[in-house]
Amino acid sequence: MNNLCADIGFKSINHTGEQLCGDHIDIVENDDSTVIVLADGLGSGVKASILSTLTSKIISTMLAAGLPLEDCVSTIAGTLPICSVRGVAYSTFTIIHIINNETAVLIQYDNPLSILIRNEKVCDYPKTEMNIGGKKIYRSEIRLQENDLIISMSDGCPHAGIGLAYNFGWKREDIAAFMEMLAPVGYTAKTLSTILVDECDNLYGHEPGDDTTACVVRIRRRVPMNILFGPPSNKDDCDRMMSLFFSKEGKHIICGGTTSTIASQWLKKPLVASLSFEHSDVPPIATIEGVDLVTEGVITVNRVLEYAKDHIGENLLYEKWSHGRDGASLISRMLFEEATDINFYVGRAINPAHQNPELPINFNIKMNLVQELSKALGEMGKRIKVSYF
Repeated sequence: MNNLCADIGFKSINHTGEQLCGDHIDIVENDDSTVIVLADGLGSGVKASILSTLTSKIISTMLAAGLPLEDCVSTIAGTLPICSVRGVAYSTFTIIHIINNETAVLIQYDNPLSILIRNEKVCDYPKTEMNIGGKKIYRSEIRLQENDLIISMSDGCPHAGIGLAYNFGWKREDIAAFMEMLAPVGYTAKTLSTILVDECDNLYGHEPGDDTTACVVRIRRRVPMNILFGPPSNKDDCDRMMSLFFSKEGKHIICGGTTSTIASQWLKKPLVASLSFEHSDVPPIATIEGVDLVTEGVITVNRVLEYAKDHIGENLLYEKWSHGRDGASLISRMLFEEATDINFYVGRAINPAHQNPELPINFNIKMNLVQELSKALGEMGKRIKVSYF
């Protein structure tokens, strides 16, 4: 197994006036493979949403179980109807099957062809035409390299700007050039998909004439990150907790005043508090030599959780945490953009200061924060391990 991983991000916007999106993305991960399906349902609204959701769910589940492509497509053909009015496909789809983070198998049916960017340049990849159940399908096998970008989309992307910015929409080659320009910056897959869909939205004049979805896969090297939150319930475990935390490879983040004091004593390095508030409602950070970031505890982590939930959703708060210098923004950038593997070391000690009935903080809230943040980071594709002390 190599040291690469797949960073996967996607974003959708609905056809103007519709509450449901007619595009759907499904991701199924196994130990050695990941299946991503982007399905585009016929038309828009409820009908399209149902068709695309069924298509993506059926294909991703069957492929992840190891069934052949032919069986998946024939199952789709027998399950979902052909439009009786238009006589065209119920749903188009793009499948990205990543195997051992070494190979990507692309299977494309009637969606815009995916874009491959390698060494910061758009490059072509081989396509084999197949006919399954009367449907023309392209199959490609790509040997992956670090920093490869695979960009897949629904036809809402090349349709953007028709009759407004462009006579015939935003052509695939223009989209490829736009994404090629962003490749050297090192954005996450989620950020790249957000930038692409936001640009489509601009070209539509913020009134999309079609459901628009972009899915980006970025191949990157694994980066471990360690976060310490709260002192152990038994004071005798302090040395063991600190020893395990600091022995781990990767950057180290400490959250909480008591926790940072214990770390300072264990490292025999002074804890230096910052006197400036970078953000009015996020407590200031501190520094300890040998620690990458030291912040306050519950209030800061709660803000990180807020950013994490938004990031896996509409990603509207990106501007706040991507440029902020407060503790919550700094943690968010490290966890969302840098880390691939995150180790939580969580102390179960009850902070006497939190037992004040005037404060909205208690032990259960702290534990819930860890659980919810772990879940959100897991949905971003991070590998999470939580150790309690």
